[in-house]
Amino acid sequence: MKVVLLFNKLKMLIFKIFKFDSAHKLPNYNGKCSNLHGHTWKLIIGIERDVDDKSGMGIDFGEIKKVVNERVLDRLDHCYLNDIIENPTCENIIFWIKEKLVDIEGLKKITLYETDNNFCELEC
Repeated sequence: MKVVLLFNKLKMLIFKIFKFDSAHKLPNYNGKCSNLHGHTWKLIIGIERDVDDKSGMGIDFGEIKKVVNERVLDRLDHCYLNDIIENPTCENIIFWIKEKLVDIEGLKKITLYETDNNFCELEC
């Protein structure tokens, strides 16, 4: 017997994780990070949507991937961040990313890991 699920406009948080590599230096910082260095960044995009009864999805992961690749990763991956963002701190990079994704319906959260232990999170 098949079970039919009816979501009745149930809101769901859907997350997609991305990784990219880039270099930067922090011009307004007095410490090691003022020198040129690089990271493998982990970016998490969270979108809140109603779950569609027919498809059972809030949004296709492929749709998120396409938009984030075109608007964000194609610009930030394997680049020198200081050429794009004047003071590329983790916080300022998230603000830049939000500007590129602001029109995504239901954009709820952006998380950016600079390292495994250091990250910022922005509620949208």
